[in-house]
Amino acid sequence: MTTSPSHRLHELGLTLPPVPAPAAAYVPAVRTGGYVWTAGQLPFVDGALPVTGKVGDGDGLVPPGVAYEQARVAVLNALAAVAEQAGSIDRVARVVKLIGFVASDPSFTGQPAVINGASELVGQVFGPAGLHARTAVGVAVLPMDAPVEVELVVELT
Repeated sequence: MTTSPSHRLHELGLTLPPVPAPAAAYVPAVRTGGYVWTAGQLPFVDGALPVTGKVGDGDGLVPPGVAYEQARVAVLNALAAVAEQAGSIDRVARVVKLIGFVASDPSFTGQPAVINGASELVGQVFGPAGLHARTAVGVAVLPMDAPVEVELVVELT
């Protein structure tokens, strides 16, 4: 018996949050043909960023382990946007691409490990259908001083 993505999410003790309101002139996700493309999703929890700043090792920086957890939150927000367009995350046939941005201290080079937070959660929720192409890049700053931002492209059934 195959377990659905929504059931796996429940088994992980997670629920999809309400879709965060856009911070500017865009929509959270667009469905075109059999695909949903999300806008960049920040790690909002109840409308606020629980952590802000640059990621790196040292005083005043967001530790990589904390940023990893924030990437998990951001991808949950992206999945919520997908579900809103598709009707359910159970309609996702395949996660095609995950794009992750990490607001990085100039000396920080661990962006792939931070974005693993999002990639690993997608894998736990979707199993083999969650294997995806990925980009993980460091940037100087993200909106509202967020430490991470995540986008998804998914194919629907």
